[in-house]
Amino acid sequence: MSNATPPGWYPDAAAPGTERWWDGTAWTALTRPAAPAPQGFGPPEPVAAASGTGTTAGGGGTRIVALAVAGLIVVGAAVTGTVLLGRDDSGTRPEAGPGSSAPPATTTATATPSPGDSPAEDDPKVLVDQLNGITLPIPDGWEKPDRTVEKVLTMRTVDSYDCPGSSSDFCYHATVTSRIASATDITSPEELAKQDIATAADSAYEKNIVGDRIHGGITSHKQLDSGSVSVAGRAGYQVRWRVNTAKGPGGYVQSLVFPSTIGSDALIIVRCAFDAGPDGPPLSLMDAITKGIRPIGDSATSGGAGSSIAP
Repeated sequence: MSNATPPGWYPDAAAPGTERWWDGTAWTALTRPAAPAPQGFGPPEPVAAASGTGTTAGGGGTRIVALAVAGLIVVGAAVTGTVLLGRDDSGTRPEAGPGSSAPPATTTATATPSPGDSPAEDDPKVLVDQLNGITLPIPDGWEKPDRTVEKVLTMRTVDSYDCPGSSSDFCYHATVTSRIASATDITSPEELAKQDIATAADSAYEKNIVGDRIHGGITSHKQLDSGSVSVAGRAGYQVRWRVNTAKGPGGYVQSLVFPSTIGSDALIIVRCAFDAGPDGPPLSLMDAITKGIRPIGDSATSGGAGSSIAP
């Protein structure tokens, strides 16, 4: 059993009244005001001792009431600790404080969807990005893998194949990832999309994460589309390329960038990589996924959370 603390919002000891996002391995720059304490878990009101039959000269009735009150306080404290501390199997939680590696709180999330409004994480038809506050529809015949080489939220076609030009890698006919833009000062979705498209193409058809060449490498590319697009109620920008490779049919890559839906200044990058040729999905599916992106808790789910999209 793993003792790793799951991703989530945890109290920031360096900034009382604030919570910081833990991505499962390290602290991020995302913070938000701490949620109010759950109701009903505070110390109970004083209880008057019962009169008559239940009270003895030695104060037995008072002791019974005191024990009952103490028991309620202990139970309330235990439940509150479980809710607020988010303990994992090791009984510990990450602590963001002066001695931790948490970055300065440069980005603040001011509006986070309520967990009660979030779609189920195990819904096979929706990919839930809790950090960025969005959901993506999962097309029929696709999956959301439990583990990936790159630690980003991912969905992909179920069937894999040996990557052209590599005997040790598995490729998929289509992959979509969602990530928060990091290590950049760019604040314009257009500028970031135009910069990110080359990275998206290289990671899908040039080299894998360890630097081994796949598909024989990219030999040329052609821009098919570039322009503004509305995503989850935000003004975003997308750039789409057709890439040709030395081996295999090549493919289509897209970088879609739009502002976070949780009220922060962060930008979200959704990358798409579709194989060309008869085994790859149609380009119209790329557009359908873009239109299906929703803020968590959005009731308008046509093509979004909880819906099904055919490839």
